[in-house]
Amino acid sequence: MEKSQRHVMCSGDSLSRQLPENETKINFPLNGAVNEFDRWLIRKLLAAIGYPNIAFQLWNGEKVELDKESSTATICINNRTSLFRLIIDPRYYFGELYSSGDVDVIGDLHTCLDTVYRSINKSRNYSFLDVFNKYRRHANSFINARQNIHHHYDIGNVFYKQWLDSASMQYTCAYFEDPAMSLEQAQIAKMHHICRKLELKPGQTVVEAGCGWGGLASFMAQEYGVKVKAYNISHKQICYAQEQIRHSDLSDRVEYIEDDYRNITGNYDVFVSVGMIEHIGIEYYHCLGKVIDNCLTDKGHGLIHSIGRNKPGLLNAWIEERIFPGACPPSLGQMMEIFEPHSLSILDIENLRLHYAKTLEHWIKRFETKREFIQIMYDKPFVRSWYLYLMGSKAAFTSGTMQLFQVLFTRSQNNDLHWTREHLYHSQTH
Repeated sequence: MEKSQRHVMCSGDSLSRQLPENETKINFPLNGAVNEFDRWLIRKLLAAIGYPNIAFQLWNGEKVELDKESSTATICINNRTSLFRLIIDPRYYFGELYSSGDVDVIGDLHTCLDTVYRSINKSRNYSFLDVFNKYRRHANSFINARQNIHHHYDIGNVFYKQWLDSASMQYTCAYFEDPAMSLEQAQIAKMHHICRKLELKPGQTVVEAGCGWGGLASFMAQEYGVKVKAYNISHKQICYAQEQIRHSDLSDRVEYIEDDYRNITGNYDVFVSVGMIEHIGIEYYHCLGKVIDNCLTDKGHGLIHSIGRNKPGLLNAWIEERIFPGACPPSLGQMMEIFEPHSLSILDIENLRLHYAKTLEHWIKRFETKREFIQIMYDKPFVRSWYLYLMGSKAAFTSGTMQLFQVLFTRSQNNDLHWTREHLYHSQTH
């Protein structure tokens, strides 16, 4: 059916009818009885998000939907104030209102968000959890970068331990060689996959930009015999990594440094960054490219693993404000700003989008089992915020709104290269 011909079913109506578009005068209490103007606003909201097969339930229990037989979920708007806020800025206020409980979802939250995302992707209109609002962006200068990272990663190690893998605290996409793998197995497989791409050999030197809780750095040293310097500006993550390495036999091969990637010095055979460039800001890619160019040896390899998107855009306003200040997943074209100015050659690009959806599936299950404990640690709005963030992230990957890129590169004059990709797959267990 053409959009101009779409009708909306309202429970209690004797027939399907198009809501009037001229009733725009607000002359009623903010939380009074539902009226025609409220239904008109819902109709406008449905149109803006491409008419997905979801229902809206208003504060009196009345439903507004396209087809009550096909709705995949119901978004409950619990008061008129929340409806107005959604109309004003749906990208931001859906997250705010869901967190506070003023908006809720009946049915599977992932299915609801995935349905909306797919509808928006098709219609190219705006989304509840999509790109918007450059005015809320947090810059990533030296000072702001620390504040932005502190906001997200220094929430508390105990919190992340509740739902990340128990072995190495990997907060990035896992690699499921077999979909039946456990999260722990898939995260180990991810690290092997990266190491094989980088062709790590005993005695090589590696620099890692953004090391999380240190799992990959210690893994590379333990399994592949390399020496690693790992940089991170999250104080709690670095303290955790340093404490872990003190109690291992790797202290002579791994060094964790609490510093900005822009301060990396020295020469290395390998550069690796997993899940960091999303946070540095696209306007600073030239700085990262210069760092890589200055530190990589003549035959050096590098790998950047990053959430990305198919075309340039800003991160969803609510996520950027409440969860990930300063973050902006790049398109592949934008990522080239790191490599092209320094004539770095791209060797391989792999998209692990569905692997990230699978990773999030595991994280969500673990988060759900620890929900009550996390709520005691923080509060209910915090739990709802993070549950929405994780579910929304999974929906972003299942709907194709977000991608996961692994980009392998080297110096342009390096001819010491593999002819095929056989080395990546002939031994998945190393």
